[in-house]
Amino acid sequence: MQATVRGFDEVTRSGTVFLDDGTVLPFGAPAFDAGPLRLLRSGQRVRLVVTDGEITYITLSTFPVPG
Repeated sequence: MQATVRGFDEVTRSGTVFLDDGTVLPFGAPAFDAGPLRLLRSGQRVRLVVTDGEITYITLSTFPVPG
């Protein structure tokens, strides 16, 4: 699944994304820490893994996701 970064807090390593239908989803530090990223900027396209309605992995849209 792909989305666009709405906001990211470098201190907490958490933030929110917009899905393509406009839905806003939050992600926490565990999802951010699961990937190879060091930071995110608003407007960046990202690729997500969502498990049971929760983002569990986030990375740039050009990077592969696990599994």
